[in-house]
This record gives sequence, structure tokens and C-alpha cells, in this order.
Amino acid sequence: MSAIAFIALDTEEVRALQNGAPDANGQTPERHISDGDGVPCRHCQRDVGKGEAYLILNYRPFPALQPYAESGPIFIHAEPCERYAATSETPDMFFKNGRRYLIKGYYANDRIAYGTGTIVAPEDMEKAAARILERSDIAYVHVRSALNNCYQLRIERAG
Repeated sequence: MSAIAFIALDTEEVRALQNGAPDANGQTPERHISDGDGVPCRHCQRDVGKGEAYLILNYRPFPALQPYAESGPIFIHAEPCERYAATSETPDMFFKNGRRYLIKGYYANDRIAYGTGTIVAPEDMEKAAARILERSDIAYVHVRSALNNCYQLRIERAG
């Protein structure tokens, strides 16, 4: 099975958004205060704590516009946080509240590889992503919320 790495949002991109750069819709991210329930930061891969400020913004995890370049809402801490280190272990945050995830493979041209999409529990994510990445034509896997389709992170081959 392929060795994998969970890849969080790039720090440079996150810092720009935290400093007011426009999101994928060209809007300034909205600032809110967390109630401590279900506000997962896509940079540090931790939930934003109760009373902490966070940003809601539209994010497109693709380099260019094209028919498969999905975008949607995500959360990040409003203040700088440390990026989640690329690792082969599913982030702890994924195991909270019975969350489920949609994972799907993409080709190098950023198009969805039909037939790769599957809903997984956090404890099954590493193996399921590794199986998708065993296909030589798959470049990476996206992880999204199964309930709201919100982007979580990217999974690549390790190394």
C-alpha cells in the first residue's frame, strides 16, 4: 500500500487570508468568535477553541478555474497558528463527533477521477486514501466533510 501524507493549507496562503486578502469569491473573510463546537481550522487541523476568533471564507483548492474546481466555505483561525505537519497519521480533529468524510482522487490535470469517491470513517481514511493512490493515474486525494462537502485537506503520496 502507498505511503501517504496529509497536507494542510499552505501557511503563506493562510497568512494572506488572515491579513485580509480576498477569498476565492473575491471577498474579505468574515471574522467570528467560536462557540467551541465544530469549527475546524484547515491550517493547523485543530478545532478553533471556544472564545477564539476564526475566519469563514470561500476556498478553492485548485490552481485555476475549470469545471471541476469546486469551492466552498472553510474555517481558519483568525490569528496565526502553526501549520499541521505533513504526516501519514489522520489528524486527531477528524475523530470528533462521529464525523465522516468524502475522499476522492484527482488526476494531475485537477479533474475528478470518477469511481474513486467514497465516504469513510476517520479510522479508515489512511487505508482508503492509500488504495486510491495506488493507481498510477491519480495525483492526489481531497478530503471533504461528508455532510457539508467542505474541503478539509489534501492527501498525497509520501516522499
